[in-house]
Amino acid sequence: MTSSNTGNGDVEPAVRAELDRLRDSIDNIDAAIVHMLAERFKCTQQVGHLKAVHQLPPADPAREARQIARLRGLAEDAKLDPAFAETFLTFIIAEVIRHHERIAEDTANDHTAHDHTTEHA
Repeated sequence: MTSSNTGNGDVEPAVRAELDRLRDSIDNIDAAIVHMLAERFKCTQQVGHLKAVHQLPPADPAREARQIARLRGLAEDAKLDPAFAETFLTFIIAEVIRHHERIAEDTANDHTAHDHTTEHA
């Protein structure tokens, strides 16, 4: 017999325990996702600095297309909707490009400021 879940008091203890167990796992997975994204962004920040120093463009459409195709394949293998995986990666890529553009701008400004200070030395 199932119970309504409109409040904590009317859910059977076994159902509540299973919900709590599953939600704990979800919370752990969410924490892992956040930490993995943080690590990913640490790496992409380093890529952004390398690109800026060598005056490479912030975006790399060919790499992005390969990554999207790769992630869609991984999603299919994992029984995850490939369109969702693509949307998720596209969102991340847009954020990475935004970071790379900012890094490139900051690097260019640092070089310009450095050039002006050395001219007057």
